[in-house]
Amino acid sequence: MSLLDRKYTTKPVGVSPKARSLAVSHSMRSNKRSGTKPELVLSGLLKKKILQNHLPGSPDFVFPRTKLAIFLNGCFWHRCPIHAKALPNTNAPFWRRKFERNAERDRLNREELESMGWRVLEIWEHDVKERPRETAARIKAAVRESYPISSRTSKSKTARVS
Repeated sequence: MSLLDRKYTTKPVGVSPKARSLAVSHSMRSNKRSGTKPELVLSGLLKKKILQNHLPGSPDFVFPRTKLAIFLNGCFWHRCPIHAKALPNTNAPFWRRKFERNAERDRLNREELESMGWRVLEIWEHDVKERPRETAARIKAAVRESYPISSRTSKSKTARVS
């Protein structure tokens, strides 16, 4: 399935409503797509650069040799089950459609990656903020699990006899 063949069941979000104030407008414009603080923290712990990729959904971290794609989901935008607050009061119908569409797009990206043979790991923003080292260890374990068994076995360290 390509991005053009996707069949959404939710309505398109449409044009964003006009911000009520300059402060709100500035705040919304300053939301980054990539290079967020949780991504930078995780990047440092994993010793892995954040690179652009052309996979469905543009995963935040990609391990091509093991075909592991990692999404670092923001609690607000992706509606974390622990931290998802109530919908904003202003323009509630817009936000409802926006969050439904985000969830559907996340699901379609996951399905498309899995159909291409990729494993997908979704990490929540709060995991990185609250337990950064444990979150990095979880990712490293997933990478190790993804390696083929033949490449996981270490070469023997027997001494050469001359």
